[in-house]
Amino acid sequence: MTHNRSPGRPTGDSPLQRERLLDAAVDAFAHQGIQAASLRSIAQQAGVTPALVNYYFGNKERLVEALVEERLLPLFKGMAEQLQQIGTDPRELVTGFVTALSANLRRNPWLPPLWVREVLCEGGALRDQLTTRFAPMVPMQLAQRFAEAQAAGQLNPDLDPRLLVVSLIGMTMLPYAAAPIWRGIFANPELGDEAMLRHTLALIERGLEAKP
Repeated sequence: MTHNRSPGRPTGDSPLQRERLLDAAVDAFAHQGIQAASLRSIAQQAGVTPALVNYYFGNKERLVEALVEERLLPLFKGMAEQLQQIGTDPRELVTGFVTALSANLRRNPWLPPLWVREVLCEGGALRDQLTTRFAPMVPMQLAQRFAEAQAAGQLNPDLDPRLLVVSLIGMTMLPYAAAPIWRGIFANPELGDEAMLRHTLALIERGLEAKP
């Protein structure tokens, strides 16, 4: 009995191979940079031939699109949905956002270095994506919620709701991005993810208080 395959379809093709290739690409983009990572090295890391990368994605541009559509956007959509379920209390909003972002960073260790390389650095390949696609989903929504809380007298009037979002992202993301450095300086098993989350929330809490 013979099985027909479509022309150009590689032997052993499976959805798992595509996922493994995308995993390898995400890791390479995070640690080498999108421009520096080659399709050949990504294929080698995934344990497949370069032809299979071409079969599934065609070129690096489409591979980056898959990273955005299948890995980054679902994270932002999930966080946006969580924020929509939280009430107007600014402390609850901060706790929900920081907790959700910290959980995503723990589950996806490639995210902090990718954020540094491709969003923060000048010329990063994902910077435009942040402003046009990701920002409306979470940062802008969160800033609007903070502005509403401030107008209702629930948030410190000295704070700028927009800069509060910037501070929350920086205070949550930077410790994960710089973890290889500071974990080497402060080598202590007690300084784990949960300790970092508690510290960040405690640091922010006082600054949120509305003045009498």
